[in-house]
Amino acid sequence: MQRLGQHFLKNKEILEKIVDTLNVKSGDVIVEIGPGHGELTKKLLERPVTVVAIEKDLRLVDLLTKNFKVQISNSKSNPKSQLPKLNVINADALKALPSLTENLSFDICHLKLVGNIPYYITGHLLRILSELEHKPEIITLLVQKEVAERVVARPPKTNLLAAVTQSWSDPKIIAHAGRKDFSPPPKVDSAVIVLRPLPNTLYPKPYFEFLHALFKQPRKTIANNLMTNGEFRMTKDKLMQQLREMSIDPGARPQNLSLAEIQNLFAALYN
Repeated sequence: MQRLGQHFLKNKEILEKIVDTLNVKSGDVIVEIGPGHGELTKKLLERPVTVVAIEKDLRLVDLLTKNFKVQISNSKSNPKSQLPKLNVINADALKALPSLTENLSFDICHLKLVGNIPYYITGHLLRILSELEHKPEIITLLVQKEVAERVVARPPKTNLLAAVTQSWSDPKIIAHAGRKDFSPPPKVDSAVIVLRPLPNTLYPKPYFEFLHALFKQPRKTIANNLMTNGEFRMTKDKLMQQLREMSIDPGARPQNLSLAEIQNLFAALYN
């Protein structure tokens, strides 16, 4: 059974390592995206936690409800009012997460999130997580190796995904998974990435628009991107003066900027 780009992790050592990253405590609520056959779900349920499993594929939902003997709820339900150990929600996680985390965050301190994430939704998921007012305490994702490397990249390999994600979290790669660790085997290698949200990181919308403008054409210089991109177009004199004051080479590419330099440049230009 394979739909929606799913490849199911079967390596027990990596499954245990993923659970360990969550630093599970009694009473934690773990939101699992894409539980699939329930390999990771089973490991989580061995701990004193409540698991809220969000699965889009109805055939897999039926399998989970049969194997774990639970009932299906919907994305608008309050998981705390359902079964104490496992709640299976048939929904698109990208649509269900915002309201779900709001419901869970009012009086549950230790909300954590975990999932084996298909490549094609990774960027969208990270954007949704960045916008959550109440972010999970720990986020552990199994993603394509190249995506994980982009998320944790530093100068001279800074990129849009790294700049956006590192603005609100401290991401680290903690394990790698080869193709043979999955069933069926994917065509790419994977990595386990842990994101720990940082405090006070709700940025205004213009900040993320600035990041998109800065990295719009990564092969162009910092100056060219900021002088020619839509609403962020500005005079050459103003930009050059600000870059000089910050000791940033106007001819450098955005990939050479640190996150601190990017944030300081935004603050100087738009505040």
